[in-house]
Amino acid sequence: MTRKFTPGVILIYILMISLALAGCTPGKQTPGITGSPVSTQAPAQETLAATPGTVTQEPAQPTSIPSGGPKIATIAFVQDFDILNPIYAQALSSIYTQQIWNCRAWDFDDQNNPQPRLVKEIPSIQNGGISSDGRVITMKLRDDILWSDGQPITAQDFVFTYQMIIDPDNGVNSTIPYDQVENVSAPDERTVVVTFKQPYAAWLSALWHSLLPAHILQPVFESQGTLQNAEWNRAPTVGCGPFVFQSWESGQSARFVANERYWFGRPKLDEVMIRFVADDTAKVQALQSGQADLSVFLINSALYVQDIRNAGLTLIPANSGYSEGWFFYLDPTNSHPALRDVNVRQAIAMALNRDRIIQDLLGGGQKPVATYWDNTPYMAPGLKPWSYDPDKARQLLDQAGWIDSDGNGTREKDGVDLVLTHGTTTNEIRQAIQQLAKAQLAEVGITLELLNYDSGIFFQGYNEGGPAATGQLDIFQYAPRTKNYPDPGTNDFLCSQIPSANELGENWSWVCDEALDKLLQLQATQIDFQERQQTFHQISKMIFDNVYFLGLWSDPDLWAATPRLHNVRLSGVTPFFNIAEWDISP
Repeated sequence: MTRKFTPGVILIYILMISLALAGCTPGKQTPGITGSPVSTQAPAQETLAATPGTVTQEPAQPTSIPSGGPKIATIAFVQDFDILNPIYAQALSSIYTQQIWNCRAWDFDDQNNPQPRLVKEIPSIQNGGISSDGRVITMKLRDDILWSDGQPITAQDFVFTYQMIIDPDNGVNSTIPYDQVENVSAPDERTVVVTFKQPYAAWLSALWHSLLPAHILQPVFESQGTLQNAEWNRAPTVGCGPFVFQSWESGQSARFVANERYWFGRPKLDEVMIRFVADDTAKVQALQSGQADLSVFLINSALYVQDIRNAGLTLIPANSGYSEGWFFYLDPTNSHPALRDVNVRQAIAMALNRDRIIQDLLGGGQKPVATYWDNTPYMAPGLKPWSYDPDKARQLLDQAGWIDSDGNGTREKDGVDLVLTHGTTTNEIRQAIQQLAKAQLAEVGITLELLNYDSGIFFQGYNEGGPAATGQLDIFQYAPRTKNYPDPGTNDFLCSQIPSANELGENWSWVCDEALDKLLQLQATQIDFQERQQTFHQISKMIFDNVYFLGLWSDPDLWAATPRLHNVRLSGVTPFFNIAEWDISP
């Protein structure tokens, strides 16, 4: 029997969608993003490879603690740290925490705009920071930047960080994008020059996510030939963030105290504590009891929703670039003949009532999207999501020659029925969407056959026989994200990424539109923002008009905060970008 999802029942799933569709690994990992496929399971507590225990350093001495006692904010994570050295860290908790004690050349605010941190300004062609051929990025460092032990941060720290990432003896998780770099040099202490082998348009979102202290780690590398066993990996007692590492008790908690030498000024908080809890229920309990002030990916069960409301928590969405949507298998030889006609794809777009889906299944908390690039400067001006118009959909299908001549409710043409397979993961929300979509498309004479897969199978690649990658599905649904978000670049529609031509190809739609392909290749070489923006306006309109991707809704990360935590702004790229400004009530 098909499970019936009525509005009253489905409404309880509001807020669940971010975790349920994407898991709790770094980002909502999907094809096209480095990492494992989407998981629909609750995140498991990770075991540390290193020996469990407590690591500490002498506490930094705050210069001024409020008379009412120190201000301490607590963040709850289900996932323990795996390691703290940024070039090795993979756990989401470790990656997020880097923004507390480490530093980036630039980070991104709650609108996902870049803002300088270690540099005086973001390099550009206009300020001379980008060469005319786009291969050379020159960064001018601030004069007042310091490591927490008082040593100056210099260009040599950037050179050292680059060298440690690309040195094979360090065994880092990924050398991208530094494998595209020809050289990193330091003409003087305040200048860093990055020379790419060829123009690399995604440099702004891909470079300098963290920094290693050369004066601490270079002696370790010189004596051991690797950083894999450095004590600093688990106890980074010298950092450059607004807070300084204090202690980490595996499976229990970690503490970071205010960095008195932070060049943007001492944080308002005296301490940030990370508390590791067992599961999502424990997160809610910690927030309710005051043992935690903030947590992310909160909802994994409808049972928590009323608890959250009763607790008076503030829910904070952070746009991290994910948009749930439909892709169409469009191989010119083997795909369903109806889908090769853009009029049929447009009819499908107009037959799908996304507003009703959002209202019934998400409680109206999201909005339909038109492209990968909604709410970014890269979306063509004036584009709006396809409107629900079943009458227009029927007209388009008639014009395309797909007619229900036998009156059985399904259109046909040249002896082929307009029956399409729709596949996605076994997630309950996605299955509920399938049921609504099947009913809506049936109203215009399109029949959907529904298939579901465990996420580990659904996201298998071409060489593994994955159902989407190998063209077994006419329509497949998941939440994609551009490769280096907030950079707009994607491989999802490149001819060279069709799996038959490349076993690891990311173009599972098998789209090969020569005009689109030229634009996608062009943008990858455009370093100038305005030029690239204009190219993406053409790209986004072309993908929209041809319905190569049919967006359902934007899928932001969801955070929950207690009322006593103030001045919290969260980014979908660098969540804790303004943690130095956070404050807390007694």
